[in-house]
Amino acid sequence: MKAGPVDTGTGSLTAARKYLEGHWALESYEIYPAGKPPIQLKGSGTLTYDEFGNLKIDVRADQASTDLLRDAGIDLKDGVLASDGRTVVDMQSHTLTYVVPGQNTRGPLSLSRPRHWDVQSNLLTLTTQDDSGKPLSVAKWRKSP
Repeated sequence: MKAGPVDTGTGSLTAARKYLEGHWALESYEIYPAGKPPIQLKGSGTLTYDEFGNLKIDVRADQASTDLLRDAGIDLKDGVLASDGRTVVDMQSHTLTYVVPGQNTRGPLSLSRPRHWDVQSNLLTLTTQDDSGKPLSVAKWRKSP
C-alpha cells in the first residue's frame, strides 16, 4: 500500500513542530483583563517543547504583577503559572492549543484557549483571544540557542 506525500517543508506541520522544539525565554507578557487596564507582567518565564509536542511552561511574576492580576480577578498561586502537557498545532487556523490534564486556570491565562502565533526569526508571539477576537494576552518568547 502506498501512502500520500509526507508533510514536510516550509509551512508544514512537521516544520512547525520542529520550529517550536527547544527552550524559549519569556521576553514580555501583557494581560488584558476585562474592564481593567492592561497588565505588563514583570518576571521571568521559560517554555519548552520537545520533539513529541510535549510542553512545559513556567512563568513567575513579581509581587506587584501578582497583586495587579489578583485585583483583576486572576489568581496566580504564589505568582506562578506552571504546567506540563502537550501542544496541538493547527496549521489552518494558525493556532497552538495546550492540552493540560487538570487545567483549572480560567480567563486570559487559560491554557485551554488557542494561542494565535506569529513568527519572526527566533521570536514567537502567542496571542490568546476572546470569543470576539479581542486579545486577552500577548506573550513574546525568544528561542534560546
